[in-house]
Amino acid sequence: MMKIGFIGLGIMGHPMALHLKEAGHELLVPDRASLKQDIRAAAKVLPDPAAVAGAAEVVILMVPDTPDVEAVLFGPKGVAEGLQPGKLVIDMSSISPTATKDFARRINQKGCEYLDAPVSGGEVGAKQATLTIMVGGPQAAFDRALPLFQAMGKNITLVGEANGAGQTCKVANQIVVALTIEAVGEALVFASKAGADPAKVRQALMGGLATSRILELHGERMIKRTFDPGFRIVLHQKDLNLALQSAKELGVALPNTASAQQLFSACVAAGGAGLDHSAMVQALETLASHKIGS
Repeated sequence: MMKIGFIGLGIMGHPMALHLKEAGHELLVPDRASLKQDIRAAAKVLPDPAAVAGAAEVVILMVPDTPDVEAVLFGPKGVAEGLQPGKLVIDMSSISPTATKDFARRINQKGCEYLDAPVSGGEVGAKQATLTIMVGGPQAAFDRALPLFQAMGKNITLVGEANGAGQTCKVANQIVVALTIEAVGEALVFASKAGADPAKVRQALMGGLATSRILELHGERMIKRTFDPGFRIVLHQKDLNLALQSAKELGVALPNTASAQQLFSACVAAGGAGLDHSAMVQALETLASHKIGS
């Protein structure tokens, strides 16, 4: 059993941290006014990330974006201030692959190991401990962290032994998810406007080659109009920005990713930044002057 520092206890991080506690690990967290009572009861609360890093063997981050990771690691009273050689930092956020390589280098200079290990599966996967975890970093560090990953997820892959490989894989994942949400939304808007029952269309498609977890979960959200976030539009928009920026650096064209990003931007402009990413369908409905089921 290990002493685990966990920083970032939002929609995803909250259940992930509790799974580690349930697996028998000691949980250490930095104090924040937003800390929920179950976390306070389960964890040792320390003043700041530097104190957490000083007391923990492994520090896990699960925060929204690249600047947040940088601030937690290298800001005043950040993780880097509390590290001693031999410790392991695991960033499970979804951030820039380029920035990840720089963060890893700076942590390695302190004699510590670094893994980038972003996840897929959303709030449901975090709660059920079934997350897909995509890891970049040295084999030895991965082996050390594997019991922790197994407490939070099911499909765990060391994508590459270079830092940034996990984040690159997550960017690819987010491209696939966004374009599949768009395809499901487009199909259901089309079917509904043509006069078909979208629920029965979804049911029929679930039995054919078009089936997917997106059709199963998000197709149902679109039909039932349940857009409370598992994964917010603004976060998926951030991930597609990473995809498009990385593509620019590589000289790769991602035309449909750019289109999906524009649909997310339309949702944000209409006040939907905090909705679940399945609410992309609302932008398609606006273009069609038709709501699914209406």
